[in-house]
Amino acid sequence: MAKQLYYEDVKEGTEITPLEKTPITRTLVQYAGASGDFFELHYDKDFAISLGFPGVIIHGRLGAAFISQMLTDWVGDKGMVRKLSVSYRGNAFPKQKFTCKGKVTKKYVEKGEHLVECEVWAENPEGKIVTPGSATVVLPSKGR
Repeated sequence: MAKQLYYEDVKEGTEITPLEKTPITRTLVQYAGASGDFFELHYDKDFAISLGFPGVIIHGRLGAAFISQMLTDWVGDKGMVRKLSVSYRGNAFPKQKFTCKGKVTKKYVEKGEHLVECEVWAENPEGKIVTPGSATVVLPSKGR
């Protein structure tokens, strides 16, 4: 179990603990089954090549799910992801490292909740950001 993160533990610029994934084609097929996204680009190599890709690509929403996992791991059991927004700006491929990262950009209290805004993103093995985004998390306070 991860250590609980508290509002008082973070400040602007604090880095979120990164999450590395290396999905394989089977991961994409499983995600297709779970999400209902059966677009052939994500599991049929010949189809992907016919569209000009070097092979199948990771679902954009699977990358967003990995970013969400990074956030939930970071905030701990008493924290909560309030909002996550991402866009898909590049491709990621199976059998390659997919690294989720982030940092705190703002923290404030609103209506009694301790909120932390973050810049989040995922990188391919070359360090190119393929899934940029933002998130707001709610953290418990040590004072409560």
